[in-house]
Amino acid sequence: MKLTLRELADFLATQSMPAQIEGDPATVITAVNTLEDATPSEISFLANPKYEKLLATTRAGAVIVDRVVKPPRPMTLVRMEKPYPALMAAIVRIHGYRQHPNWGGIHLSATLGKNVQIGKNPRIGPGATVESDVTIGDNVVLYPGVYVGRGCRLGNDVVLYPHVVIYEQVILGHRVTIHAGSVIGEDGLGYAPVGDEWFKIPQVGNVVIEDDVEIGANCTIDRATLGRTVIGRGSKLSNLIAIGHGTRVGEQAMFVAQVGLAGSVTVGKHVQMAGQAGVVGHVHIGDRATVGAKAGVVNDVEPNTYVLGQPAIKASDTKRHIFLIQKLPEMRTRLKALEADVAQLKATLQAADPPK
Repeated sequence: MKLTLRELADFLATQSMPAQIEGDPATVITAVNTLEDATPSEISFLANPKYEKLLATTRAGAVIVDRVVKPPRPMTLVRMEKPYPALMAAIVRIHGYRQHPNWGGIHLSATLGKNVQIGKNPRIGPGATVESDVTIGDNVVLYPGVYVGRGCRLGNDVVLYPHVVIYEQVILGHRVTIHAGSVIGEDGLGYAPVGDEWFKIPQVGNVVIEDDVEIGANCTIDRATLGRTVIGRGSKLSNLIAIGHGTRVGEQAMFVAQVGLAGSVTVGKHVQMAGQAGVVGHVHIGDRATVGAKAGVVNDVEPNTYVLGQPAIKASDTKRHIFLIQKLPEMRTRLKALEADVAQLKATLQAADPPK
């Protein structure tokens, strides 16, 4: 949509983000873009000082900046206390969220089992399958190819993208979004050794996804052997994430792509895990802990701690170890030189005072 900088500033003010325009408030903006790619009809932003040099070359019609940035040339600015939240608000105002297709309610090719209860304004797409005894809330969107197993409960405003699979008895809270190809409630890796063979343990628990959770594409969340696997309220999972059976993730977690948690892990509130981090089973990660990229967590992590490395330890210690490892070639060269000097010194001393 189109709006002027004055209209944008007025909108930001309603979000408790007062803005100061430097330039023409009648400048018309049609989109938000990066400093590198923005055109004169688009607005951009600067939130990280290391990109400040791009202000010299950007073609953006206006730039959202903080109160202290000094651009290298005259340009139209929208000054904010915090540019990044203002950027997010601007994207919502100008672009809005994705608009879901409307298949006229329930598409004729969708399959519904017995005793399915569906709330107001459903959008159930072609080829979607909902098994028996499922309860679906208001404004739920099921894209083509979605499968919802027997006895599941879906809250209001749930969105399941194409080919999401929800196994039986899974519970999804309100405003849960799950992206294409993810599988929720499949059996966990539950086997008992019997002689030289593995005996499958029935996985009779379920999965509970609490309100306002978003799960990326091609994630897998195992059902519990007994009890529940839980993803806490407001948590956000990127793509290609695996959560083991019986694991409980606290509220407002943020997991980056390819994170893997084994079974029976307990994760506190506001925990952040970077890409390809892995966690062994039965450990506890405290509230507001941060697990760095590729970290291998094999022990409990204290609250408010940043861990890194394999095995994961405090990040400051890991960085010190990495620094020392990088110095090993130099230290080896110096050690060889010292050994040569010592050998030469011994030879000189023996020559000066030969054994009698």
